[in-house]
Amino acid sequence: MHSLQFTSESSSNGMVGRDFIVGGVPGVLWSPASGAADRAPLVLLGHGGGAHKKHPAMTGRAQRLVTGCGYRVAVIDAPGHGDRPRSAQDERDIAELRQAQAAGEPQGPIVVGYNARLAELAVPEWQATLDALQELPEIGAEGPVGYVGIGLGTAIGVPLVAAEPRITAAVFGPHWPDALAAHARQITVPIEFDIQWDDEHIPREAGLALFDAFASKEKTLHANAGKHLELPRFEVDSAVRFLVRHLGLTVTSPA
Repeated sequence: MHSLQFTSESSSNGMVGRDFIVGGVPGVLWSPASGAADRAPLVLLGHGGGAHKKHPAMTGRAQRLVTGCGYRVAVIDAPGHGDRPRSAQDERDIAELRQAQAAGEPQGPIVVGYNARLAELAVPEWQATLDALQELPEIGAEGPVGYVGIGLGTAIGVPLVAAEPRITAAVFGPHWPDALAAHARQITVPIEFDIQWDDEHIPREAGLALFDAFASKEKTLHANAGKHLELPRFEVDSAVRFLVRHLGLTVTSPA
């Protein structure tokens, strides 16, 4: 098992952020500035493609969950993102994607393969990170764990949730079903799934097919008007309510 090593600490807006490394993978753990010794649910956040662990979308979601719910929130850099170097294959995939974008060609076939490759690497990294985080007295091995990921965070999160029984509720966002449907059929925990009805990259039929593949008895589809990057901000509020409903708000002191 890889141990967790904290490397730095900062605080702002009621949160304490502790940078860490697990098995060479950098991440950050956000906790309430008060009640640092209390146990609370843990939420894993998966960032989008081209982003990183401290992208404003990640810190914004963490802020809501930490200061509003008392949760602890962890984010790691996906392979080739943030503080992690790109491989030669990463560079080739990204160059191919940029060429398709410049030519106005479909991006799906490139993104699906690229994200599937990253997911193969990232799923065991997330599991090792969860192992290490649950060794911390303020988290522990018995507390509930949730997951939230959009875009690349969905591409990594769906196979992660399928493989990881410790995650008991998840929120996902738009993605092609090609490499994910088989994993989705293995997921039975409650999920909330967002799609953009006018997505210029992911056809609505593709989003609906992925939603349909989830085997969860409780699954909720949120379809909003707008393009790929126009997910309404109020969906963050909905995700928070969903996680509170399934992870609870109980905060206890560690034994």
